[in-house]
Amino acid sequence: MPVDSFKYLPRVIAAYYKMTKREPEFPIPFTPLTRPLTECKFGLITSGGLYHKGVEPPFNLEREKREPRWGDPTYRTLPIDIQQSEVGASHLHINTQGVLEDINILLPIQRFRELVEEGSIAGLADNAYSFMGYQGFPPDTRAWIETYGPQVAEKLKAEEVNCVLLTPA
Repeated sequence: MPVDSFKYLPRVIAAYYKMTKREPEFPIPFTPLTRPLTECKFGLITSGGLYHKGVEPPFNLEREKREPRWGDPTYRTLPIDIQQSEVGASHLHINTQGVLEDINILLPIQRFRELVEEGSIAGLADNAYSFMGYQGFPPDTRAWIETYGPQVAEKLKAEEVNCVLLTPA
């Protein structure tokens, strides 16, 4: 799935951003797994801008088009029994056509349901969560860190999730 993070920016600004080197603000955390996968309940999170059509609104792409340095920091909830016809995708920086045909391309809900059925993992959270991965340039992740990330983490903890698979867009 090709990614064009600068699709809606003027060429000169896109070129500037592409040439700008940025280091992450925080080290990437690593938490070793303390139990076998067969004893782990998984949660699924994507940054692909997926949403549950008719239940929650799409991500705010109109504002992003007006303000290209802004990205919608909110999240959407996707039940693990969601039907393909109920999946929407709102993301300006990836081609969403494939995921609208098969959610498992970006968020492997069905594959993980199969892992539960065959006993390879202990369980799967009732809901998956989706963020819109583009958070402007330079990225402003404060809302993720201070508000939305902790909200999703609490939901996953409430379901006693041991592992999370993050599928970046």
